[in-house]
Amino acid sequence: MLYQYILAIHIIFVVCWMAGLFYIVRLFIYHTEAQDKPETERKILSDQFEIMERRLWNVITIPSMFIVLAAGITMLVFDPGWLQEPWLHIKLFFVGCLVIYHYICQNKIKQMRRGKFKWTSTQLRLWNELATLLLFVIVMCAVVKDNINWPYTIIGLIIFVFVMMAAVKIYKYYRLKK
Repeated sequence: MLYQYILAIHIIFVVCWMAGLFYIVRLFIYHTEAQDKPETERKILSDQFEIMERRLWNVITIPSMFIVLAAGITMLVFDPGWLQEPWLHIKLFFVGCLVIYHYICQNKIKQMRRGKFKWTSTQLRLWNELATLLLFVIVMCAVVKDNINWPYTIIGLIIFVFVMMAAVKIYKYYRLKK
């Protein structure tokens, strides 16, 4: 019974963590685009985006990540047999990639606070899709487990990546056309 509560907490905070990761990159996009505004408007927008980024990151995203990881480790302590499952190794690899993604986002927050905007809004839109891709693989591993048909899954992911890249490029085209 306790395991199910821990699993529920794990799932709830995965949703919170992913919401934070998705929204922080959206704020990065707006923050980056604000740099093209006149000085007065840029200052007001940048100050507001920094507040929003800090609150989102420190109040939602970081705590959610740690709760997700703690709940995941706790589930493995309750049932260490899961560590023998190949699908779990793949899932944990991609969870590790998501943690790295998280810390890269944290580094972007620090850069932007110092006024360094190294990525364009288009690059950030593509960056945001990487989190979607990682989430997709992690959930597939967790739900489908060893029944994943890897050739079809990889082909599907490649198609997904191309569709997302095309969508970002089409959006950029129409945005610039206005």
